[in-house]
Amino acid sequence: MDTTQGLLSERDELLLLLDITRTLDKHVELRSSLGPLLSLLEMRTSLVRGMVTLLDRASGLLKIEEAPALTAEEKERGKYRMGEGLVGKVFESGIPIVVPDLSKENRFLNRAGSRKKEDLVGLAYYCVPIKAGNQVLGTLSAERRLPEEQKDAILHADQRILEAVASIIADSAKLRERIQEEQYRILALRGLEESGIEAANLSVQPDQSGIIGTSKGIRSVLELVAQVAPSDATVLITGESGTGKELIASEIHRQSKRARQAFIKVNCAALPESVIESELFGHEKGAFTGALTQRKGRFELAHGGTIFLDEIGDLSPQVQVKLLRVLQEREIERVGGNQPIKIDVRLIAATNRNLEEDIKSGRFREDLYYRLNVFPIHIPPLRERKSDIILLADFFAEKYGKKNGKLIKRISSPALDLLSSYHWPGNVRELENCIERAVILSTDSVIHSYHLPPSLQSAQSTQTEPTTTLEAALSRLEKELIIEALKITGGNMAAAARRLGITERQMGLRVHHYAIPWKLYRTTNL
Repeated sequence: MDTTQGLLSERDELLLLLDITRTLDKHVELRSSLGPLLSLLEMRTSLVRGMVTLLDRASGLLKIEEAPALTAEEKERGKYRMGEGLVGKVFESGIPIVVPDLSKENRFLNRAGSRKKEDLVGLAYYCVPIKAGNQVLGTLSAERRLPEEQKDAILHADQRILEAVASIIADSAKLRERIQEEQYRILALRGLEESGIEAANLSVQPDQSGIIGTSKGIRSVLELVAQVAPSDATVLITGESGTGKELIASEIHRQSKRARQAFIKVNCAALPESVIESELFGHEKGAFTGALTQRKGRFELAHGGTIFLDEIGDLSPQVQVKLLRVLQEREIERVGGNQPIKIDVRLIAATNRNLEEDIKSGRFREDLYYRLNVFPIHIPPLRERKSDIILLADFFAEKYGKKNGKLIKRISSPALDLLSSYHWPGNVRELENCIERAVILSTDSVIHSYHLPPSLQSAQSTQTEPTTTLEAALSRLEKELIIEALKITGGNMAAAARRLGITERQMGLRVHHYAIPWKLYRTTNL
C-alpha cells in the first residue's frame, strides 16, 4: 500500500463519504460496521492504522472499539483515561490533534503496540473527536507517511476528511442506540428503572447508584457525598428546584452505616403549618381535636436511620425553635406530651432558598442555620453542567418510550442543539417534562426539534428571524405610541406630548415626520 497518496479531488471525497454512510447503513451492529469503514478509509485515502475508541461507561475508560491493524491483545492494552495521551486529550477537550511527525510527540503513548521510535519518524498522526452535539462519544484516529510535496495541504485535507467521517459515525442511529443500550443496561443493574425524576438527575461514577452525567460539578458533589456518608454529620443540601437534592440525600443514606435502617422523607413546604409539628414529633391521644389515638412522628419512625427534611427554609419560626432543640438535645416531645423521648437520627436537610439572606430578613434562625450547615453540599443547576443534558435526555427518552409503548431510536441533531443551548430554569424536572412531551408527539421513532416545547425553540429552528432593522422597528413603535397618545387625549397635541414625556415641539416634529393625521383624532370619543 502506498501510504503517500496525494490529495483527493472534491468528487472523490464526496464519493468516499457516501460509501462510508452506506457501509454504516448495511450493518446492524456498530462494531461490525467499523472494520469495513476503516478499511475503506485506508483504501481510498492511504490513512493507515485507523482506530475508533468509545467511552466504556462502566469503567470510565476509553477503549478501542475497532482497529484492524491491531491484534486482540493489542486492542485490550489500548485503554485510556480522560486527558491521558493524545487519544485521552482529544476526548477530554473535544478538539482535534494533528501531529506532523509522531516521533517528536511526547504525548504519544504507543499503548497498543511496541513500535520503535525510528518507525515513527516522518509519520503524521491525526486524532479527531466523535461528537453528537456537544457530547464527545469517542475518537477516530489514523496515520500516514506524508509525501515531500503538498505536506500542509494534505494535513488539512486529511483532518477534514476524518472530521467528516467522525461526524457520520456520531450521527449514525446505530451508534446512538448502542450508547443508549449501554447506559440503560448499567442503570438497570443499579436498580434505577423506577427511580423517577431525582434518580435520573446525576451522574456516572461506576461505584455510585442512581447517577447520570459526567460534568465536573457532579463529580465534585459525588466526592463530597463519599466523604460525609460514613459519618453521622448533619448535611445541608442546597440547589435550585429540580436539581436532585432528594437523590443526593438518598445516596448519602445508602452509603452510610445506617443504610439498613429507615430513610424517612418529609417535604416541609407541602405540610400545612397546623399539622407539621404533629407530623414531625407525633402527638398524644387527646392532644387536640381529632387526636383519637397516640401517633408517632417522623423523627421517631426514623430512629436508628436517617430523616430528610426537604425545603427546610419554609418552616415556621415556631417549628424552627423546636427543631433546634431536637438537634441540640437529640430528644423530642410529642404534641400534648411532657415526656422527652431520646432519638438516634441522622438529619439531612435541603432547601432551594438562600438561608443567609433569610437570616438577615429574620425569616430563618441563625442558630438553627449553623446547626444544619455542618457539612454543606451545593448541587449546580443543569445550565452549568451542559455535558449531562444529552445523557439525561437519552435516559428520559428510553423511560417514556417504554411507558408509552414507543421505540425511540434517537434524538435528532437539531433537537440536541436546542436542548444543549437552552438555559433550563426548571432544571432536570423541566428536561424530563420536555422529553416526555416529545416522546408522545414522535411518530417515527425519532425526537425532532419541532417536538420540543416553544420555549426551547430558536429563531432559526422556527424560521422567525427578524426581517426588519432595529431602526425600523423602533420607528414603528414610536409611531404607534404617538397615535395611541393622540387617541387617548382626543387629538390634543399638548396633552399627548405630556403623556409621552416629550416637548410640544418634539411632538409636532414627530407627527410631521410620520405624517400622522392628528386632526382625525379630535372627534375620538374615549
